[in-house]
Amino acid sequence: MTQDMQIESYLTALRYNLGPLTIAEREEIVLEIGAHIRDSAEESGAGIESVLARLGPAEKLAAQYRDGLLIRKASRSFSPLVLLRATLRLATKGVFGIFVFCCAILGYSSGVVLVFAALAKPFFPANTGLWFQDGRFVDSGVLHFPPPAPPAHEVLGMWLIPLALTLGSLTLLFTNWAIRTALRVSQRWQSRL
Repeated sequence: MTQDMQIESYLTALRYNLGPLTIAEREEIVLEIGAHIRDSAEESGAGIESVLARLGPAEKLAAQYRDGLLIRKASRSFSPLVLLRATLRLATKGVFGIFVFCCAILGYSSGVVLVFAALAKPFFPANTGLWFQDGRFVDSGVLHFPPPAPPAHEVLGMWLIPLALTLGSLTLLFTNWAIRTALRVSQRWQSRL
């Protein structure tokens, strides 16, 4: 097999494994890697086999590019689904990623619960709220069927709606900001490696 055939075979495998990317993104990566292979072989005087061995299997290289592109896109996105997908991918790469993913789940679920409580209050006013009894809060939930027994009293009343909406929205916004920041930090770390 000639050197050009080896390079073409590697680039074909790379192109195939970059599947979910757009055609333009795939071709840009393939052209970049093809030029890198040829330049490295010429500069070092090493054979194509050693250059390809340093790059590793095309499947692994494609996965690195896909992950990097997903994280880069997510770091500029406001969509919670895109951000969660990127943090899940980041979680497969180490402790920092696991921490970011857990924080994302906690932040999004807290924000959604608060917004849900605000939306539920007008429909279930007797069952939604924060109850206080004997100097402490009853349960940790905000939706109770049936409501707590009469010595307990609901503290916030209809003020739950604006408070929960505000806190929930701020929690969701802060979670988005924190995830985007963490993804940018992970990109900087990856580029230094």
